Amino acid sequence: MSSKREDFRFSGPLHLIGTVDWKNVRHRAAVAACLVHGVSVVERDRQKQREGSQAFASPWWKSLNFKMVSQLQDDVDSSIFGAIYKFEPPASYSNLSIDGCPYYVIAFRGTLLKRKSFKRDLELDFHILRNTLDTTSRFEIAMRAVRDMVASVGSSNVWLAGHSLGSAIALLVGKTMAKEEYLLASFLFNSPYPSVPIEKIVPEKVHHVFRGAVNVVRAGVALAEKKMSGDSSLAQSAWVPNVFVNTADHISSGYVGYFDHKKKMEEIGVGGIERLATQLSLRGSSEPMHRIPSANLVVNSTRSRDAHGIKRLMHAHGIKRLMHAHGIKQWWSKDLLH
Repeated sequence: MSSKREDFRFSGPLHLIGTVDWKNVRHRAAVAACLVHGVSVVERDRQKQREGSQAFASPWWKSLNFKMVSQLQDDVDSSIFGAIYKFEPPASYSNLSIDGCPYYVIAFRGTLLKRKSFKRDLELDFHILRNTLDTTSRFEIAMRAVRDMVASVGSSNVWLAGHSLGSAIALLVGKTMAKEEYLLASFLFNSPYPSVPIEKIVPEKVHHVFRGAVNVVRAGVALAEKKMSGDSSLAQSAWVPNVFVNTADHISSGYVGYFDHKKKMEEIGVGGIERLATQLSLRGSSEPMHRIPSANLVVNSTRSRDAHGIKRLMHAHGIKRLMHAHGIKQWWSKDLLH
């Protein structure tokens, strides 16, 4: 079963081959998702010692006219967690048909539930919960690779992409580059939102008031800190990543309520409080990694009939549904390309 998930012939978007519309954000996202998945398959090939014709990884980028030019390797467990791809369209492609395409894509995989990489990946997942992912060597490796590429080819020629843990890394890299006024096109799939799911535990009429009260406190502290340390939020607000979530995915679905609340606050004229609150976590003085000023939010609700709570999740079918909701395959589904 795992081999089929890794085999492009069984699980890949065969419908996209030769038909990518680079002006369509869903098509661009589908390609980015395939490149992210390619990183996961590369690591699985390495773990299972699959080489040559036995390896599954290369069709995930070659079928879409990309070349993997380098791999990013974790310095703790030597696992491959990222890759740099270069777009190499056939000579027969016209400039019009590739208008909107990237020159390079830097992609980061998510957590692999496999013995040889799970321990290190889980350790980094806990760093997300503690808002300390920026202190890890994996983030530093990713940051260095992105800075080098941007310095070499320019920020307009580089895309970021990631899923789950890899999405958190891409998000943090994108925010850091935005503060330096480099705005990278970014595709963040099922990015973790490590915060209390207010919408699931508080009635709808109450949760906006609850969020607002918390954010007033955050905004006050953020304003005081800004006066002392300067403000980078203006540059950061110009960065608008593409964020992809599934409403049944409890890991990332918090973004739906988060952006819904921001929109309502803007409508009633108190958006400034929200923008200040974005800069501060009540768990400490560091800026919360998962909060971003704005995004193009894409929500998949087609697999969201998961309304029976924890008891349902304890059932094998519920777990399978949750894994699907958090999985990356949904983002190249033919149903979502239109």
